[in-house]
Amino acid sequence: MSSDLIEDFVKFQGVLAHNNKNVTFFGSARFDEENLYYKSARELAYKLGELGFAVLTGGGDGIMCAANKGAYESGKSPSVALNVRLPFEQRTNPYTTADYLFSSLSPRKFALTDSSVAFVVFPGGYGTLDELFEILVLAQVGTKKVKIFLFGSEFWSGLDNFIKTTLVNEKTINPQDVNLYHISDDIDYIVSEILNI
Repeated sequence: MSSDLIEDFVKFQGVLAHNNKNVTFFGSARFDEENLYYKSARELAYKLGELGFAVLTGGGDGIMCAANKGAYESGKSPSVALNVRLPFEQRTNPYTTADYLFSSLSPRKFALTDSSVAFVVFPGGYGTLDELFEILVLAQVGTKKVKIFLFGSEFWSGLDNFIKTTLVNEKTINPQDVNLYHISDDIDYIVSEILNI
């Protein structure tokens, strides 16, 4: 393991040195402030911040910025950005109370997934899907007891159908594995479910 990786694994812990329960937001960096998903992520993060939950994101634009902004505007809980040095995504959004810049994706993903009690996954691309399936695998094998919410029923409907038909029918997952995630467009429902953790 390189010295940069070791340093990342050690140093990011200080950024999470708070007593709040963490909720991680995943989603595309490409949505602007007028996008419905951006607005929903901001509102949801604000409500969670008001209730004392720390909001964790990858620190970039789009959904990450929206979630950090909502938590930051609440002013009652940490708004944490865990960014990474990439050629196309280096700027950490300004709506944070704590942040850390990782040298590579692996420790960053670990940091975003290790300490959270719930995950809200908004529409996104390959990176978002990678993060989603990482969490689903950890939940499937029992490593993590967490709640996973997919926000955007229209966006996630195709993937949901593939999981519930193809994967189940081919017996590549157990039928109960479809209960590892919940699809909802209802912010208040997600808040209430997270509050009951």
